[in-house]
Formats: sequence, structure tokens, C-alpha cells
Amino acid sequence: MALAGLMTFLGCTVYPEHPIKAFNQATGGEGFERAFWKEVQAQDWKDIESHLSSNFVYVTPTGRWERGAALEHIQTLRIQDYTISDLSTEMNRDTFVVTYTIVLRGSSQKGPLPSTPERRMTVWQQQKKGWIAIAHSVLGPAPQ
Repeated sequence: MALAGLMTFLGCTVYPEHPIKAFNQATGGEGFERAFWKEVQAQDWKDIESHLSSNFVYVTPTGRWERGAALEHIQTLRIQDYTISDLSTEMNRDTFVVTYTIVLRGSSQKGPLPSTPERRMTVWQQQKKGWIAIAHSVLGPAPQ
């Protein structure tokens, strides 16, 4: 009986999962991506800007945007909620490639955001000032 109780205790996590709330809490590709979307939701544009490289590229099905235009677009988003799934991270030396599916709920200048899941990819690179995004792409709707 005591052994069964001990086994149950050992199988449980004593501390609850600690969700990422900011970039300084992130420890890997998944954490950086989750922190990015938390900051977009919080509209912390200064923190987002500090985590984008000077040559950041944002690619969507409608075209390629340089850093300035990408920031302007991101700043039009009013994210109420989002769901990230199918997340995968690959590390190669000082670079993380993060792919995932996201559903954004909110609006932009053009009206409500599409409620369909989108496939996305971000490339994070460690530089002298820390981890920054060098590229982000919206690959289009996720297969249903």
C-alpha cells in the first residue's frame, strides 16, 4: 500500500507547468515563439522590435516584407487569443527553426482575422544581444 502511494506521488509533477510570459523566460525555440505571440497580444512593440534582426524578413502568401513593413503589419494586429499546435523545433548550432500551426483570434485593419489554422515558420538566431528572429513565414492555411 505504501509502495503504491509512493509510486503515485513520484508519477505526479509537484510544480505546475510554468508558462512563458516574456522573452527573458524563454529557453528554446518553442519558448521564443510563445513569447513572441504573448508580446504581440500584449502589444509590447518595443520588446518585439528588440527581438527582430535588422535584416528581418516576413514572407506571406501575398509577398515579402522587410523589417519596417513587417513591424507595421504586426502592430495592426489585435490578438484576443491564439492557439499554437503541431510545434516542432530543430536546432543547428546557434539557430532554431520553429514550425507550427496557429489559430489567431482577433482583428487587424482589414477586419477580423481568419479563423482557419495557418502553418508558420520562424528562424531564431543567437547573436551578441541574445536570441532574435531573422525570418518568419506564413505558409498558408494548414491542411484540414
